[in-house]
Formats: sequence, structure tokens, C-alpha cells
Amino acid sequence: MEIKTVAVMGAGAVGGYFLWGLRQKLAENLWVVAQGGRARQLQEQGLYINGERMPLHLRTPEQARGADLLLVATKYGALEEALPDIAAVADGHTVVMSLLNGVNSEDVIAGAVGRQAVLPAFMKIASERRGNAVFFDAQNTAGLYYGEPDSPAVSDRMRAVAALLDGTLLHYHMVEDIQRQIWFKYALNVSQNLPQAVLGVGVGAYADSVHAAYLRDTLRGEVAALAAAKGIDIAAPGEVGTTSPSAKRARYSTLQDLDAGRHTEVDLFAGAAVEMGRELGVPTPCCEFVLHLLHALEEKNDGRFDY
Repeated sequence: MEIKTVAVMGAGAVGGYFLWGLRQKLAENLWVVAQGGRARQLQEQGLYINGERMPLHLRTPEQARGADLLLVATKYGALEEALPDIAAVADGHTVVMSLLNGVNSEDVIAGAVGRQAVLPAFMKIASERRGNAVFFDAQNTAGLYYGEPDSPAVSDRMRAVAALLDGTLLHYHMVEDIQRQIWFKYALNVSQNLPQAVLGVGVGAYADSVHAAYLRDTLRGEVAALAAAKGIDIAAPGEVGTTSPSAKRARYSTLQDLDAGRHTEVDLFAGAAVEMGRELGVPTPCCEFVLHLLHALEEKNDGRFDY
């Protein structure tokens, strides 16, 4: 198997990482899937990565059909709406990788394209988005983690992705226990992304405040209990769960969204945990409390109340 064409759906912080890293190797065979107002916006405003304007080869979902690899990097809130477009791009041989946060985007996408098309993956990148500009430290970005869902063996499609990324500045890791690693990343997002956003502080608060650390540890404990109920052990923090920006002022994506007046992905993080807790009979009171706190902050940003 060889990957010659790549379609990226979602030209934001994560999608931009691959547009930046593959632009020279693939040239016109690297496509941004967009149509309507979003396509016009990208044409007019462009996308800047670390100060450089990216060449964008725009295609509608129908024009991108049959891409060898489809990277889904939309916001989680836009995933359901994007499913028809994902199905339009993917044909029988297309490998689909979800780069979204959380633990259920692969299941959602599989409902549209079939589970056999989906290669589980997640991203680890500390980036900052300002309008149509994205900034990240390429050298210190951990990058892409991926693997087969039911086998520790390296498959042909895993090798094809590695061959695609070899020779670029993109970083990748093939892992044997991808589902467990996805849960480690999810626990990191719930436990560190969300309290930081509620408090409006940099990541250094967890080292400087026992109260911030309590919120982090309590949230992580609830996610670990959910994982255990599914037969996945993340009780001890793994490699993915312990890496964090060294700068105390670093702000994760949820706080960046609030700072910019955008809606957050709290439903993907705390909302999904509450829903899974109800299904599995696992209490998640801290996740539920933080879910409502962040939705209230979104409403405040929206101007629903200003007093």
C-alpha cells in the first residue's frame, strides 16, 4: 500500500500541522476539503502556520473522493455535520484517521464509513490559534500516535502512513495499545484542560496550588474509573498522560477557546464522561459540575448575561 494523496478535513491547529509538514512532499496531492463559505474564507484569508502562508489546494468532498488518506481534524461539535462529507471522500480503499480529542470519534466516523476504514489515532500538539494563524513548536511537538485497534502487529496501512511521514518534519509514533493510549490522552484533557479553563490560569497552577491539583486529580480519578469499567487500565499515568508544556503560562485548547470567545469542546470531554458514567453506572460528579461551569462561561461569552 502506498499513500499518494491526502485529504485534510479541518484546516485549524491540528489540520494545519499536516498541511505544514506535507506541503513539500505532496504538493498538489495534498488537499483541503472545504466548500461553501468555509472554502471562500480559506481562499480569501488563507491559513498561516508559524507566520508562513500555506498553499491550499481546495477540493469539495466529491472532488476529493478516493483520497488514499483522509485526516479528520474538525472540531468535535462539527463532526456529526461532517459525516456526509467524510463518507463522500472515503471510498473502499481510503484510510480514515480521526485526529479529534476524546474517545468516541472513531466510533462516530465508523458509523459513516465502516469500522474497517478507520485507523485509530490521536494527536499530541501544543498549539495556539489566532484567527487564521496557527503557531506551534515543530521540533518539540510529539505529533501523531496511531495503531491498529485489535492487534499489536504493525499492519500494511500503518507502514504506509509511516512511509508518508518519513522524510518530513512531522513526528509520529506507532503504538501497540492505541486504545489505552487514547484513554490516557482523554484523561489528560479532562483533568488538566478543564480546571485550567475554569480558573483562567496557566498550566503552572497545578504545581503552585493544592486546590487546582485536587481538581485535576479528582477529574482524572473519575476518568480512570470509566476506563476500568471498560476493561482499560489507566490508573497509573502513562507516557502520554505525563507530558505537558514546561512554561507555567501555557494555556490548553479549552482556555484558548474561552479567551477567543469561541465555544469549547467541553461536551467531548466532561459531557462524554457524564454520559458514559450514566451508561456504566460510574459516578462522575466532578465532571458534571465542570461541564455546567464551562457551559455557563460560554453563555457569559455569548452575552446571555452581563451583570
